[in-house]
Amino acid sequence: MPEFDDVPVRLAIFISGRGSNMKTLVEACLAGDIPARPILILSNKYSAEGLEWATENGLPIAAIDHRAYDGDREAFEKDVQETLEMHDVEFIALAGFMRVLTPWFTEKWEGRMVNIHPSLLPKYPGLHTHKRAIEAGDKEAGCSVHWVTEGVDEGAVIDRETVPIKEGDTPESLAERVLEREHILYPRALNKAIEDFLDREEG
Repeated sequence: MPEFDDVPVRLAIFISGRGSNMKTLVEACLAGDIPARPILILSNKYSAEGLEWATENGLPIAAIDHRAYDGDREAFEKDVQETLEMHDVEFIALAGFMRVLTPWFTEKWEGRMVNIHPSLLPKYPGLHTHKRAIEAGDKEAGCSVHWVTEGVDEGAVIDRETVPIKEGDTPESLAERVLEREHILYPRALNKAIEDFLDREEG
């Protein structure tokens, strides 16, 4: 596992795919830009590409396949929670984790879990954000980092980045530019969120 200086917060990062935002967060933690130590990379898919990167870089991983639970989301989350407890996780960053979490889990982690979403929330929660922004004739799009609550993408926004929507943009071309901004936004926003968490803990 990578060497970290004395940092106060034990961080888990949840992914479902290649984990590009996860990589950015890990690198920011290593650089000292976030007061956290990533001690677990967790995915709901064994095939998530980001798990391979995490393993190659000495980070502990866990894969809990949600499909094995026959739609019982809470049962899946209870196994996730058990894994988090085994690693003494204190804070969660969702980074392309493509599962809607139940109130059982979101209430347990209230004030200790954040997510990145590829739209300028409260606009376009959920899926197909870039297509929806283009079809609506918006002049700009972007990404937001928010606190996770029971409602999908409804938690308070911590920070955001914007990009212009250009003439001729497709959902794919817009997504590519937004992703570049996500990699700038997420480390900055996670730092704010964890500093807020630490302030509350000290208070």
